[in-house]
Amino acid sequence: MEFLCTSDHLPESRSRGFDINGRNLLAVRREGQVFVYRNRCPHRGVPLEWQTDEFLDTSGSLIQCATHGALFLIESGECVAGPCAGASLNSVACREDARGIWIEPASED
Repeated sequence: MEFLCTSDHLPESRSRGFDINGRNLLAVRREGQVFVYRNRCPHRGVPLEWQTDEFLDTSGSLIQCATHGALFLIESGECVAGPCAGASLNSVACREDARGIWIEPASED
């Protein structure tokens, strides 16, 4: 596992972007759980955030692509509205322990 960040760097209902060994990632904490995805919209392959560490819609309940407005479920990465409806963000396996949040190392694509 690779270290992502300490737990306090990802507060409840917040999102954050990371560049870990050349991988552009986003992480969201919702209801105490951490979800990590590759920071790339399945529609055009562009990064999702509209400002640094800003990946969520105005309600804070969905991940939103700043380029096309596509909306993704935080818990699964599934696109529920927009030009890539039915597609999904690429999830990254993660776990959290007393030291922080950890992600699976990149596999060979």
